[in-house]
Amino acid sequence: MADISIPLSRRSVLIGAAAAGIAAPLGGGAFAQSVASTAELKPIRFAWNANAACLAPVALAKSSGLFKKHGLDVELINFAGSTDQLLETLATGKADAAVGMALRWIKPLEQGFDVKLVGGTHGGCLRLLGVQGTGVTEDITSLKGKTVGTPDLGGPDKNFFSLLAQKRGLDPVKDINWRQYPADLLPLAAEKGEIQALSHSDPLTWLFLKRYPNLFEVATNLNGEYANRLCCLVGVRGSLLRQDKPTAGRIYRALLDAQTLTNNEPRLAAEAFQPYSPKSSVEDLIAMLKTHTHGHSPVGTAFRQEIVLYAEELKQINVLKPTTDPQKYADRVYVDVLG
Repeated sequence: MADISIPLSRRSVLIGAAAAGIAAPLGGGAFAQSVASTAELKPIRFAWNANAACLAPVALAKSSGLFKKHGLDVELINFAGSTDQLLETLATGKADAAVGMALRWIKPLEQGFDVKLVGGTHGGCLRLLGVQGTGVTEDITSLKGKTVGTPDLGGPDKNFFSLLAQKRGLDPVKDINWRQYPADLLPLAAEKGEIQALSHSDPLTWLFLKRYPNLFEVATNLNGEYANRLCCLVGVRGSLLRQDKPTAGRIYRALLDAQTLTNNEPRLAAEAFQPYSPKSSVEDLIAMLKTHTHGHSPVGTAFRQEIVLYAEELKQINVLKPTTDPQKYADRVYVDVLG
């Protein structure tokens, strides 16, 4: 995928100013020490979903030169296949690293792919929307006896809102009827009365809220006890960790710097990502990014604990095997690349 450059302007001035200080959370002079000359850049193939607005920091890391500052020549691969296919792509060395949703990765990683998780990137981006006049309210327990549309019956939105419903006293299997639709047809299904609520991720859910006055927000994956929980994470191929762990660390550090820059200057990230999402205006993207927690990028023990929590919760709704030990699972799938 071609590099999308940002013209020399106030944007580039802001990037330069921010880059000078974004290494602070990582400790010492790690950022400065990782800068390499062009001849020393390490080629990296990085897989991502270019349709996911919450991944705007990836586009920013590429266009702003943050990957290069960490000694990396990154080729972005837009991967739209299944998570199993993505993990297979990583495990077989067709890509070196990737970013995706925790609630989409945790189940297939139970199968033993040669892929390791190295840290989180942000929280937020999943939304559950209700349809006016159907009896659904801003209380998720109002979904009892209702039909909820989703693009993927095994997707992260369905898994998350099932978890939330269970925590509020519902049986997400018996009390809620989940029905699958193509993502862009969800509002039509709502208008036809086939569903009383829908769940999906940004940018579509954000745009649905803006364009369809009969829809309102019931919950997100930043509600209540999930306010400081990660949504997306970074994984790397196991062979890269065994052969060149410092490079894996540089990949993740570049992404952490991009997350910090996005949190501080969301317009920069929105402008970098907008070419990948032409139906969304820069202002819409800024508004979306501000509803996510791009300042929440857990690493180390904090990241491992979030994986444990998700594993425990996915067992409760029968996504993970009853025999899976969340602590042992986290130890198997997580590697600290910053230590």
